[in-house]
Amino acid sequence: MTTHAPHASHTVTLPASLDEAVAALTAMPTAVPVAGGTDLMAAVNAGHLRPAALVGLNRISEMRGWQYLDGHALLGAGLTLARMGRPDFAALIPGLAAAARAAGPPQIRNAGTLGGNIVTSAPTGDTLPVLAALEATVIIAGPGGSRREIPVSHLLAGREMLNPGELVGFVRVPLLHAPQTFLKATGRTGPGRATASVALVLDPARRGVRCAVGAVAAMPLRPLEAEQWVASLIDWDGERGLVPEALRAFGDYVAAACIPDPAPPEDGSEPATLPPAALHLRRTVAALARRALGRALS
Repeated sequence: MTTHAPHASHTVTLPASLDEAVAALTAMPTAVPVAGGTDLMAAVNAGHLRPAALVGLNRISEMRGWQYLDGHALLGAGLTLARMGRPDFAALIPGLAAAARAAGPPQIRNAGTLGGNIVTSAPTGDTLPVLAALEATVIIAGPGGSRREIPVSHLLAGREMLNPGELVGFVRVPLLHAPQTFLKATGRTGPGRATASVALVLDPARRGVRCAVGAVAAMPLRPLEAEQWVASLIDWDGERGLVPEALRAFGDYVAAACIPDPAPPEDGSEPATLPPAALHLRRTVAALARRALGRALS
């Protein structure tokens, strides 16, 4: 379905299926796909973007639900943040539900989508560190009914990109059936953009801890050495608890890995120190990581 607004210079196409949406994007290379439009409309209102055509995705029902598949959840990219925050979804993937509930005021959560968070790749996107910690993958729909699957982290890091005519259709998330936590710090009281966020999940089957830090860099950061170190301290067959000193050390380890000290000067002069704002951010990340692990193990 295509509608032309009177006296408007752009076209709005409303496909009913994922393949129809891909076909529309292939036929109109300058078209921009839109679902919730929370980031798109902000860019348009700020004068940063003037799309020649829009491909609306809200009528594609296959992208707005989820299903179980071989130990994974297959999530439609059109799932709204509000829908992911509900109790039934929280029972499935608690970390992602917590991030969705923290994503902003109701009007943002009602419109914003999982796929939009991924494709926009804003550093402060709340679902992104959770997806990185869960090692989720995206299923990309392309022309001619083609499908390909890549890690979310590859897309966020720019290691792999969407080709012309491609859309993120689904997100595949492993179901770990283990504690998951998401915590964020904002610059003000109440919902707001994260100044730092931490997602942490336990993986008892592989006796691992996975942690991702958001908002402090262009993409979520995984402190792999800190993950491996703390996983080696956990009694996976027992209580799984850690003493406060170990939790504090883990937080410091994560923070130092994500916000490292400046490299020493090559001329042997006095080493530089982090500015006060960076030191404050490092302390914030350390506190979030410590609390996230403590809650997951409690």
